[in-house]
Amino acid sequence: MKTIVSKLWRRLAGAAVLTALVAGCSTMNVGDAPNLPKTAAWAILPIANTTETPDAGQRAESIAQSILVQNGFTDLHRYVGDPDGGDSLVGGNNAQARMRALEWARKTGAKYALSGAVTEWRYKVGVDGEPVAGVTFDVIDVSNGSIVWSATGSRSGWSRSSLAGVGQTLIRNLLAPLAQR
Repeated sequence: MKTIVSKLWRRLAGAAVLTALVAGCSTMNVGDAPNLPKTAAWAILPIANTTETPDAGQRAESIAQSILVQNGFTDLHRYVGDPDGGDSLVGGNNAQARMRALEWARKTGAKYALSGAVTEWRYKVGVDGEPVAGVTFDVIDVSNGSIVWSATGSRSGWSRSSLAGVGQTLIRNLLAPLAQR
């Protein structure tokens, strides 16, 4: 009997340590999503790139669009007005690009728009070279420009993980509350 209890405690302790390690790989703050219909017209606005990684914002836009479509958003449009979007190099004027994109969303009849920023998108320097992604999303009511929902998070992977995979997992988890509505 004592051996069985001892084995059970070791397994539980191992599971607790594993859970703590996995939980330490990501941090997210996600607001409760209001009732925003998936069937409404949605626009994906430029995602600002505040990193030193070229095109990180466009990568996040592409992943977010795919995840939203997979989760049943049926009337989704992506802004392509600025082919560069101020994203390729650090220091692009993201505020002006966002205003142009919001005006475009109004003209297309979108009810809601997804925007945000990529705060980290890189491999850590060092022997392990772990991938790290950080993203913030805002859902904007296009009619008045107010932010009706927001989420932010960061995630790191193991040395053999891909940066795209880490980013995709983070973005999927951040957008999950919108998909449940």
